[in-house]
Amino acid sequence: MRARGRRDPRRLIPFIVVALVAVLTADVLLLVEIRQPEPRSAAEPVRIRPAPRQSLMAQSQTVRPVAPLGDLRKPNVFVVTRKPITRAHLQKIARLPGVRALELADAASITLDGKRVQTLAVEPSTFRAYTPKVTAASDPLWTNVAAGDVAVSFVLGNDGGLALHSRVSGPAGPLRVGAYATTGFGAVDAVVSRETGRALGLPHDNALIISAPKADSARLSAKLRKLLPRGTQTAMVNPVLPAPKARPRSWPAGSFMTGEQLTVALQAAVSKLGRPYVWGAEGPSTFDCSGLVQWAFAQAGVRMPRVTHQQWVTGPQVSLSQAHPGDLLFWRNDPTNPAYISHVAIYWGNGKMLHAPRTGDVVKIVPVSTRNLAGVVRVSPQAAARVG
Repeated sequence: MRARGRRDPRRLIPFIVVALVAVLTADVLLLVEIRQPEPRSAAEPVRIRPAPRQSLMAQSQTVRPVAPLGDLRKPNVFVVTRKPITRAHLQKIARLPGVRALELADAASITLDGKRVQTLAVEPSTFRAYTPKVTAASDPLWTNVAAGDVAVSFVLGNDGGLALHSRVSGPAGPLRVGAYATTGFGAVDAVVSRETGRALGLPHDNALIISAPKADSARLSAKLRKLLPRGTQTAMVNPVLPAPKARPRSWPAGSFMTGEQLTVALQAAVSKLGRPYVWGAEGPSTFDCSGLVQWAFAQAGVRMPRVTHQQWVTGPQVSLSQAHPGDLLFWRNDPTNPAYISHVAIYWGNGKMLHAPRTGDVVKIVPVSTRNLAGVVRVSPQAAARVG
């Protein structure tokens, strides 16, 4: 459905950062030449930067220039608030020990092509510095975003059916998909310019990216929640944390799913054969790959996290030759970020797997593919509950 004019931000689904907490890594890589910035002096004062507007990439559009890339800034804490972040808030945060740089953004879950997508509206000239270096260095990408394009993650584009160069429906009319590039913030699957975000009706100034490479990220997050309005949520990205005390990891008896739980989960999954893949769907009638895993395991009383890179850390890894029915198989299929866990399936046994593949396909049992296979995980309900 299209809406005319501005959209009431209160009708947008709130942007939730809980899903960002586990295994948040720099997800964005593009097939372009890398520019290597010089490190910034630690003594340089904090700059509060506000926005200008795309790869795998659509052809660049003509628009006002995007500022050249300066120094990269590694994000450490991502903040979403219920009310706009004020200049007074920014000044207080900038004075916190270890804070090096701040970047305001707008955040909400919007509908793109009929899918709910966690979206950031950013200033391309300044936000680019907070993304991984290959993405940050791509002038055509940020020029296209500044021109009004939406950049989407490879998983949303490839599995969700949002083709590069295509125009997809949005809250205020069609948007061109100008690039495949994730943001480095786990659950964020789309980026637009702040100008475009305002036209879409995103809340104003309700998100903040903080670079604080010398501050304990957990302690900084706690301070931020005290400084900012009630209901503020924080997520650590590239967290800076004290080194944990070394201790061997053991998996005693009772760490894993019982035979009865495995049977229930497998029966639940196989009962959905033939159901269509829908990006972002969690069942009971349609599923994406991780949504199917979460739903099937829930029927056995196992609380699984929602997305693939979180499900990847729900238990120890085992070799494919030792895989048992009910183990999870994971792949790294994203060419824009070869390290990113982008797909999951349930091992069925006898060299077969059960999964929800991609848009246009259905839940099915097929032979295990070892191309780009990242590994096999044996799920521990206790570990899964800690992640989810």
